[in-house]
Amino acid sequence: MWSEKTYIASSASYRRNHSPHSSTQLRFSSVSVHSSLTMASISEVPDEPGQPPALSALSLAQTSQDSKAKEQIITPFDVSGGVDEHGKAVAIDYDKLIDRFGSHRIDKAILERFEKLTGKPPHRLLRRGMVFSHRDLNLILDKYEKGVPFFLYTGRGPSSDSMHVGHTIPFEFTKYLQDAFDVPLVIMLTDDEKFLHSPKLSLKECRRFALENALDIIAIGFDPKKTFIFADTEFIYSDDGAAFGFNILEMSKKTTNNQIKGTFGFNDTNNIGEFGFPATQSATSFASSFPFIFGHNLKAVNKIPCLIPCAIDQDPYFRQCRDSAPRLGLMKPALIHTVFLPSLRGSESKMSASDTDSSVFLSDTDNQIKKKVGKAFSGGQDTREEHERLGGRTAVDVPFQYLTFFLEDDEQLEHIRQQYESGKMQSGEMKATATKELQAYVWAFRERRKAITPEIREEFMRPRQLIFKGMPSEKEQRAILEEERKMLQKRLVLVEESLQRLQAAGQAS
Repeated sequence: MWSEKTYIASSASYRRNHSPHSSTQLRFSSVSVHSSLTMASISEVPDEPGQPPALSALSLAQTSQDSKAKEQIITPFDVSGGVDEHGKAVAIDYDKLIDRFGSHRIDKAILERFEKLTGKPPHRLLRRGMVFSHRDLNLILDKYEKGVPFFLYTGRGPSSDSMHVGHTIPFEFTKYLQDAFDVPLVIMLTDDEKFLHSPKLSLKECRRFALENALDIIAIGFDPKKTFIFADTEFIYSDDGAAFGFNILEMSKKTTNNQIKGTFGFNDTNNIGEFGFPATQSATSFASSFPFIFGHNLKAVNKIPCLIPCAIDQDPYFRQCRDSAPRLGLMKPALIHTVFLPSLRGSESKMSASDTDSSVFLSDTDNQIKKKVGKAFSGGQDTREEHERLGGRTAVDVPFQYLTFFLEDDEQLEHIRQQYESGKMQSGEMKATATKELQAYVWAFRERRKAITPEIREEFMRPRQLIFKGMPSEKEQRAILEEERKMLQKRLVLVEESLQRLQAAGQAS
């Protein structure tokens, strides 16, 4: 499920004393991959166990021996920090997630390799540690270095008319990857899953949300020649979705109900559609699901790897997928994980489209943004005097954390951090700075969004040959198009025959 939890944000404390990509000494204490909480011991969970670890073992709010303490909740359906022994909410511990999920940290060496291979500096989310973990990213970079093509896959679970600012960040990062590596991208809108998992949403609403969200996603600036967007309810059941459907069936046959229960914490009260959906989300990981993009030569197509930018809460879906893929002769997808964008209320939870008071929406006016940021959780002290003496706490200050996501300039961000932590900048000034940055970000988005018409959306969502290095040859493309023309001609003949029969029946009566 591409949940409404945005891909990126950070709530634990992180300190970086030097960035190899800036002359400035950086110490972003709010953007953390390395939690200030006690490090968890490394679990003995293998990368792809036959039975992925139950989420309940690490994330379903378990009570410890102290009745006040609870573990953090990190599932595809719910995200929140834990509670300590004193009953105080704590930030998400990303180190614990890395260790228990068995993923790998993105380090300085990977950042340097990104820059060397692409000729572009790492995205601000990479260099500030908000894109923090991966599975097999080095293998993707190895193949890219050898000229082997790969494709990107990401998605969105449409649950509202308008996306919030957190939703744009993962798509912005995905656009960076597409531009940097010059590769094709498929974007999945899981309107079917939203319908199955949300008791209050109708199928009609979910389909409408998918179409509205598609307009927002296109406004991020994706290359139409290299991007295919699809809504599950429209694509899977079409002629072009046949190969996709075959892979869903293959994945379904390799997955048991017990595995789904163990991986997602489902029980007998979940509907059967929810049990089957993980196979659908997995099928997008395989190039063979899209023959109109990658061709029909399965021997070659099955060797095309996939890189999935996603939030860490989506990892269970793809652990399951990576477990089953080799048994089907398919490549395991690689993943690159992001942290969560915190709620306006504080870093113990994330922005949510279903909670308007926790989020800044792309449809919000400048005045609405100002009011929301003005009420955001502050790391300032109780009085002006205390603030000047003790300084602000950027590790918990939500407006500062938003700046770490949206402000591009590293030197400016570091200056703001120093001013705030020294007490020279007051909380009101911090909120005003964050407000200005968010207003500019949303305004720029709205201007791009005005230019996106339903016709442009229709082209992005039309199954077609994308243009990229390593695409099928002209001969193969021509053969595919000829086959499609023959199929359409046959269908047209059947339609004409049906009309003739209908006309004959009308004359007879």
